[in-house]
Amino acid sequence: MISWRLRKICMGTALLASVLGFSAAAHADRLADIKARGSLVCATLANNEPLGFPDPQSGQVAGFDVDMCAAIARELGVKMEQKSVTVEGRIPALMQGQVDLVSAALGYTRERARQIDFTASHYQNPIKLIVQSDSGFNLMSDLADKRISANRNSTPEQATRRLLPKATLVTFTDTPAAFLALAQGKVEALALSMPSGIRFVNESAGRFRFVEGALAWEPTALGVKKGESGLLAAVDHALATLEQAGEIDALWAKWFGPKTKFNIPRDKKLTPIATFR
Repeated sequence: MISWRLRKICMGTALLASVLGFSAAAHADRLADIKARGSLVCATLANNEPLGFPDPQSGQVAGFDVDMCAAIARELGVKMEQKSVTVEGRIPALMQGQVDLVSAALGYTRERARQIDFTASHYQNPIKLIVQSDSGFNLMSDLADKRISANRNSTPEQATRRLLPKATLVTFTDTPAAFLALAQGKVEALALSMPSGIRFVNESAGRFRFVEGALAWEPTALGVKKGESGLLAAVDHALATLEQAGEIDALWAKWFGPKTKFNIPRDKKLTPIATFR
């Protein structure tokens, strides 16, 4: 009888140890994993200049978001491994553990904050509408019931639905496709953030322009998988260090400053994400 009881206790102890071991594995510390492997896998866009796009000389994806990832990886003491994602696929890639960090024009919304965690916002930009210059549309209200293209599951799409609920949204997986719809006259306007849109306006030889006003001001941040408090704190600390040292301003000037074709000032500095909740 004693032998049977001992065997039962041992079996229960073994089962408990197994469960606890599985639980520990399931809740592994992502920051520890990053440091152990020596690299930070960072998701960026690959066709959105100047955030992430193919460098014509090296063929590698370059841009502001890529440089931000590299700077953060350096602060963490590891190398940066860039991984290209689409606007539609960036949050799923993070939630599924395919990447450690998302730096891909990731605008903060309360809906997204239920899926992933956000760092402090390192810049904010207006979401604008682009139209053909001869369209006759000058104000947001002129497009209240028109067809508008946008990236699928993007903040410009959400802002358009919120401010122009009677408009017909035509969504695409990337910005070039959304812009092509405007160029071909399939839609009357294109909704996107100003840094992305200014390239189309500047390079169109006057064919396209912004309408007056903004749909919204978009706080942009970096994304971390839910529950990874250690990684989130480390990235926020890295951002604060980079801000204090002037490095974020320097990277902004490199990609968006007056010596570039964008010439967009970084008016809003690093801001706690709690400000927007």
